[in-house]
Amino acid sequence: MLGETSIHFHYEEVKFRLSDPTEEKTWVLESIQSESMRCGELNFIFCSDQYLLKINQTYLKHDYYTDVITFNYNQSQVVAGDIFISIERVMDNARKHATSFINELRRVLMHGVLHLIGYNDKDSDERTEMRAKEDFYLTLHPLRKD
Repeated sequence: MLGETSIHFHYEEVKFRLSDPTEEKTWVLESIQSESMRCGELNFIFCSDQYLLKINQTYLKHDYYTDVITFNYNQSQVVAGDIFISIERVMDNARKHATSFINELRRVLMHGVLHLIGYNDKDSDERTEMRAKEDFYLTLHPLRKD
């Protein structure tokens, strides 16, 4: 089903590993295609808080922890980029929002993908639209576990 698609998962400074990368790849690919886009080179880098903080400081000049940073390399209708996800922030946010780790991880994963597709979250209306899209795609995940 993935064909020529290039979706990769990388791990930096964390012991975490996806239990079924193929399911996540399929879900991401189908989500991108449902937005009338094609999937190109897409890298998900699961990392520690410190690793992502350094990226935030170096490239965005922000000195705070975050759960996800997305670097967009799209060309026309082809979604491509690097999505860095802090596993520690995801665990913290899952506790804070009383949801499962896997559900929060998938939300953050999709959040990064939606940024590459063209959705933003800078103001209230954009955040509402982004959250609705995240919720929609979470309901389509074949292994949804709350």
